[in-house]
Amino acid sequence: MRLALSWLTILPVRGPAAVDRAMAGRAIALAPVVGLLLGGVAVGVLFGLSALGAPGLIAGFVTVGVLALATRGMHLDGLADTADGLGCYGPPERALAVMKDGGAGPFAMVTLIVVLGAQAAAFGALVPDRWPSVLCGLVAGRAAFAVCCAHGVPAARPDGLGALVAGTQHPVVAVLWWLTVAIGAGFAVPDKPWVGPVAVAVAAAVVVVIVRHTRRRFGGITGDVLGACAEAATTIVLCGCTLF
Repeated sequence: MRLALSWLTILPVRGPAAVDRAMAGRAIALAPVVGLLLGGVAVGVLFGLSALGAPGLIAGFVTVGVLALATRGMHLDGLADTADGLGCYGPPERALAVMKDGGAGPFAMVTLIVVLGAQAAAFGALVPDRWPSVLCGLVAGRAAFAVCCAHGVPAARPDGLGALVAGTQHPVVAVLWWLTVAIGAGFAVPDKPWVGPVAVAVAAAVVVVIVRHTRRRFGGITGDVLGACAEAATTIVLCGCTLF
């Protein structure tokens, strides 16, 4: 848990001095707990700004900024790099080089604008009546890691975070976390209890598609793919829970 917090948040938690695959795998399995913590922060910010009379969209954008700060923007960086890697031409080596470059191309910029804008609008629309959706969205984003790191999914590079955590998760871990999120999402939209679970199911399906596609395109997963899947899952759950 200390490793998961030190990896995924800015909390001053000192992780273990030495990290092996087994420990990294346990941290990935516990990542949804970190998502729940971040979701609590987001709900608190949204309710606080709502009490001050802030318009929903402004409250949503501030919450997006707080979450980016709380996570060091790590998942957003992964989303941007993955978008550029998928958008470029050439063999897997070329795509991986583009992702490692660190710059933000047009695919990255458009993807970030769409995702952050959608999240901000959803945050503003979900509070106060559908606030449990915020918790579900943030937990689902971290539950995506278990899908990315499931047994049989290789790493695209021999080094980096992807190589450390690829293949460390038993499929049962992913299934249990997603079922937990789906059950919780049944309470996210009080008057329409089916909306939340459907949004979670769609998010899980999209994560599976992204993992399969990046595996074909890059030869496996990277740390950037984990970030991209986290942001995609969170966005789908949040936006899905605003519908109907």
